[in-house]
Amino acid sequence: MTTPKPTTNNAGVPVPSDEHSLTAGAQGPILLHDHYLIEKMAQFNRERVPERVVHAKGSGAFGTFEVTGDISKYTRAAVFQPGATTEVLARFSTVAGEQGSPDTWRDPRGFALKFYTTEGNWDMVGNNTPVFFVRDPLKFQDFIRSQKRMPDSGLRDNNMQWDFWTLSPESAHQVTWLMGDRGIPKSFRHMDGFGSHTYQFIAADGTKSWVKFHFKTDQGIEYLTQDKADELAGTSPDHHRQDLFGSIRNGDFPSWTVKVQIMPYDEAENYRFNPFDLTKVWSQKDYPLIEVGRMTLNRNPENFHAQIEQSSFEPSNLVPGIGVSPDKMLLGRIFSYADAHRYRIGTNYAQLPVNRAKAEINSYSKEGAMNIHYNSADTPVYAPNSYNGPAADSNRYGDDGAWDFEPRFVRTDYVQHPEDGDFVQAGQLVREVMDDDARDRLVDNIVGHALNGVTEPVLLRVFEYWRNVDPEIGKKVEEGVRAGQGETAPTTGAGAVDDPADEAARV
Repeated sequence: MTTPKPTTNNAGVPVPSDEHSLTAGAQGPILLHDHYLIEKMAQFNRERVPERVVHAKGSGAFGTFEVTGDISKYTRAAVFQPGATTEVLARFSTVAGEQGSPDTWRDPRGFALKFYTTEGNWDMVGNNTPVFFVRDPLKFQDFIRSQKRMPDSGLRDNNMQWDFWTLSPESAHQVTWLMGDRGIPKSFRHMDGFGSHTYQFIAADGTKSWVKFHFKTDQGIEYLTQDKADELAGTSPDHHRQDLFGSIRNGDFPSWTVKVQIMPYDEAENYRFNPFDLTKVWSQKDYPLIEVGRMTLNRNPENFHAQIEQSSFEPSNLVPGIGVSPDKMLLGRIFSYADAHRYRIGTNYAQLPVNRAKAEINSYSKEGAMNIHYNSADTPVYAPNSYNGPAADSNRYGDDGAWDFEPRFVRTDYVQHPEDGDFVQAGQLVREVMDDDARDRLVDNIVGHALNGVTEPVLLRVFEYWRNVDPEIGKKVEEGVRAGQGETAPTTGAGAVDDPADEAARV
């Protein structure tokens, strides 16, 4: 029989017992100098980092991204060059729920990716929807609070949600997605992912273009009905986590075909709706999907806390050849994500193994809590310097992702384009993508949600909100809610089937 290794404390010092504290006699008090007991108790009290304010409940896995199509004429990013294969970490999550919430609540799903490229980490922090509820980061915190819990009861409140949504008409497109079939995916494997934001590509010759990222599930889009989701919330609250981990453990590796839409730089200004508005999608008739590669997840985490809970994703991690755009939500997230990580997992969060770049790191960042990687003593701690320290190369890595803008201070919405109405694309989603059964389920989902605590005058705004999306949907929603209140006969829908329509082919 193999002799087990000795138990040690965190400093590697062997400890005398795994079972008994040091006491003054069998019935005497525990002695304070039992350092191993103190270490175990203190470590236990601190073994959970604060949960994420948003996207707290999640799951993840490792895999690879392999380039299968050539888009090198649009971007010089090494990750997209022909033949490139890049290690990737994916984290999927719900948005509003906390750590212990069920996976099957009606909620968007986070779709965060970390590409460990040869030029540093590139993070794409998106969702399973191509749009979002708001387009200005000043409203983001208020939106999230409206989806969380009441300060007195500690309960979630549908009235609070609809109050915010109906006072924020730009939410209509995303709320239509949320209340439709795709509001509850069958699993993380059976949903698409989107970069959602508009990004910028920069080619080797300096040519710029605008880009949107699409990750199309190779498993097919599948959903849960509201009834099935409610059942699983009670019987299998970690349903999506179990599915992802189990499928990879069993060798059934999920994959996504990666595609992009490319808009020439000069076409943005006169496009029929604002291409930087996060509440809009680009027409695939105008800008068809171009296949880029395939992402496959084939390795489960070895330690969930170290590799998933402590993972960090931030839109500010952009590699040469990929830049930002005038998308206000993206620009706000450039700051907020990295700042959240500094608070949640510490100043030196990028040194944690799961977050550390595979590329060479030559940083002047120094010291702070948990600083485990540092430069040699002969490396200067400041720049510029005369001692051969790292030096920026503006010729090779200049700010070539810039764009022209009017240099004056304003607080305003985007410049309006001809088709920029808040309800336009939501209405097209209802009329041109959904079939009759999907529209019936949409109405049922809205009615059920609205009957759960939504009160006047918010209800009146809910009816008007949906009439603005589509008059018939609005009429049926009002009829269904009033019927549920005992005023008229209800209008009900059919059973669940998949909605195979592409999200932007309608535009």
